[in-house]
Order: sequence, then structure tokens, then C-alpha cells
Amino acid sequence: MNIAYIGLGANLSEPMAQLQRALKVLASHPALSVVKHSSLYGSKPMGPQDQPDYVNAVAKLETPLAAASLLDVLQQIELEHGRVRKSERWGPRTLDLDILLFNDETITSERLVVPHYGLKEREFVVYPLLEIAPTLELPDGTALESVAQQLPLNGLTILN
Repeated sequence: MNIAYIGLGANLSEPMAQLQRALKVLASHPALSVVKHSSLYGSKPMGPQDQPDYVNAVAKLETPLAAASLLDVLQQIELEHGRVRKSERWGPRTLDLDILLFNDETITSERLVVPHYGLKEREFVVYPLLEIAPTLELPDGTALESVAQQLPLNGLTILN
């Protein structure tokens, strides 16, 4: 069984409800098991600031799927939640599901980079991940806790 950590984010169409629905969809998928998930966090948007704040969370999943197949499932869930992929990076969205970590693998392909390329720089990923996996070591051997110690909260708040 593979272990994956998934970042969830939304800032359109009732983002708290979007994340709660997404967690239910993940939990009900036949090839996924949600082991645990973090609290919901409020965060400032990356990139363009003329958009609503985000709601973020991290979920730990068990799955027999390979990473590329998991990505397919996550992108289908995004579409079902009204996600429209635009050329504008970091723009507003109804739902964003990112594979942050997949086992202790390092994956670099045209479609997928794991660990997620921004994991160590994003407080809205690091702190929710730390909440559910406080002793986690990244594939490069870095303790997640030490990443958090170097990363400002940048207005990150727990919403529930």
C-alpha cells in the first residue's frame, strides 16, 4: 500500500465547504483511504492578491494506485468540483488537489513532481502537514519540523 500526502486548497464557491466535500469524496473513493487530515487553515493567496483568501488542508491517504494514477483521480475530482485550468498560475480556484509526497519517492515527470516543488516554501502546506505528521522526514532527509521552524506563518490561521 502506498502512502500519499495530498494538499487541498480552495478560494471560490464556499471554500470551506469545497474542502469538506473533497475530503468526503476522497474517503468514499474505492482506491483511496483517508488515514487522517489536518484542520482547515486560512491563508493569503500566492501570486495575484486581488483574489479571496484560501482555505487549505492536508490529507494522508493510503492507496494501491501508482502516483500517476493517483494524479488522474485527483484531477478528475477537481473537475467534478468545478475546477477550470487556466494559464494563470496561482489564480483563484474552486478546488486544488496536489500530491505533496508519495511514499519516500522522488518523482520528476512532465505531469508530476514529487515532493511537490513548493512544499518547503509554503506555510499553508508545511503547517497542516506538520499537524498530522509531526515526525515526518522528507525524501531528502530533512525533518519537516525543521522546515517549519524556518518558515513564517504569514498570517496562516486555523479555521476549525
